[in-house]
Amino acid sequence: MAKGDRKRALRGRAGRMTGGRGSGKGTAGHVRLWGRHPVEAALKNPARQHRKLWATRDAIEALDGELPQDFPVEYADPHDLARLVAKDAPHQGLVLECEPLEDQFLDAIATGDRTRPVVVLDQVTDPHNVGAILRSAAAFGAACIVTQDRHAPPESGVVAKSASGALETVPWIRVVNLARALDELADAGYWRIGLAGEAEATLGESMPTGALAIVLGAEGEGMRHNIAAHCDALARLPISSAIESLNVSNAAAIALYAAATRAGD
Repeated sequence: MAKGDRKRALRGRAGRMTGGRGSGKGTAGHVRLWGRHPVEAALKNPARQHRKLWATRDAIEALDGELPQDFPVEYADPHDLARLVAKDAPHQGLVLECEPLEDQFLDAIATGDRTRPVVVLDQVTDPHNVGAILRSAAAFGAACIVTQDRHAPPESGVVAKSASGALETVPWIRVVNLARALDELADAGYWRIGLAGEAEATLGESMPTGALAIVLGAEGEGMRHNIAAHCDALARLPISSAIESLNVSNAAAIALYAAATRAGD
């Protein structure tokens, strides 16, 4: 791309990132996604409203499916695209700006297919962890993840990249009061198991055959006392004493696998 073409390709605010790198944040009120899997999933999601796609020509040609006619695309080289995403983020030639997903509500999930577990996250704030948990939730057929709005990361390119497309397929329910959400799940017939390293029973020993909500706390601090009190049981993963604990996203993946393979399902 010639120098003049490059300036035109990234004209306006999106092309004027301080220090040649961006924060990865979209313009006001919008979300910016990057990487092949997150962008392809967003483009295929009928619930997602798109604003603009910046891309290399090779990345456009490699997309799975065709873009709609008159889709807003600006071509750029990889160096320019790097200015639109978080520092050192692997954009793979694709950067998409779009509207945030519509809010979803717990009652719609809780009264749906209750053979699929619900994942409840208490103060898990790392976007990489939340994204990885979304990915595991998609892999093992979870109904949704639930977070408290004030203690969870916003929808973002970092979450979407870590989720590898699952942000578009797994409902992410944000609630004001997590304890109240756990009460709603109990009223809907869910058995609430909180993962806690100090618990006596293992997850396998505590697993029910019916509707299940798996509750995980932040690394280090674990679940808050009030959230643990709203669980029907606390359970631990049977890990070796050689290691103190697992990353919360790893623990979520193991718990979801256990739920998917439990007897009676």
